[in-house]
Amino acid sequence: MGHLHHFSAGWISPVLAYAMACVGSALGLRCTVRARAADGRSRRNWLLTASVAIGSGIWTMHFIAMLGFGVTGSPVHYDVPLTVLSLLIAMVVVGAGVFTVGYGPPGLRSLLLGGLGTGVGVAAMHYLGMVAMRLHGHVAFDPGLVALSVVIAAGAATAALWAALTVRGTMGAVLASLVMGLAVSSMHYTGMAAVRIELTPSRAPLTGVTAMEFVFPLAVALGSFLFLTAAFVALSPTARERAAAASVDSLPEH
Repeated sequence: MGHLHHFSAGWISPVLAYAMACVGSALGLRCTVRARAADGRSRRNWLLTASVAIGSGIWTMHFIAMLGFGVTGSPVHYDVPLTVLSLLIAMVVVGAGVFTVGYGPPGLRSLLLGGLGTGVGVAAMHYLGMVAMRLHGHVAFDPGLVALSVVIAAGAATAALWAALTVRGTMGAVLASLVMGLAVSSMHYTGMAAVRIELTPSRAPLTGVTAMEFVFPLAVALGSFLFLTAAFVALSPTARERAAAASVDSLPEH
């Protein structure tokens, strides 16, 4: 059995990974709240942005955390098509959850379905990303810990959506993003605890690329997108603020 290292890059990878999960979640949840106050094409666009933000945020979190992952006795590479597919899966499945909340009637049923969809999206991305690993050996998973990781993801995603939609103001947005970031990180490390690797010593070259060759540049690009979009969303007025400004503008001058 291969000895696994989860923090070989020190504290920087889990802390940076958590920060990326929080930024992606903050942006996605904020866009979901904006969508609820919009309609038509605007609502759809806000929800699409939310799906991309949360999906790319959790993907970036996963692979930044994986920069600290190593196996004694084997290098670790990643299959490029599967790694990209895990990003797309995250956006699509999380999108299903977000759209359920965005278009469903306000209430517990929409919230639970949305949280379940978002949580399953987080888990699907994580395990497809793990399947994309290439090393000299065989990767297996502990079923109990896998199930626990999915429960953590779905439960905390539901709590984050509830906080984003219920608690008003900046405090609610911050609280929701911190909860969601914690959910994604907790799910990641629970999922990593489920990993079992049986090594098959070999000198044959591995297919795929190293994390630094492919994953790190893409994570930096997605991280930059998230920070810039988050700044734009934070600074753009809400529908309520625009309506208030319009009503002020329409008042007759004395």
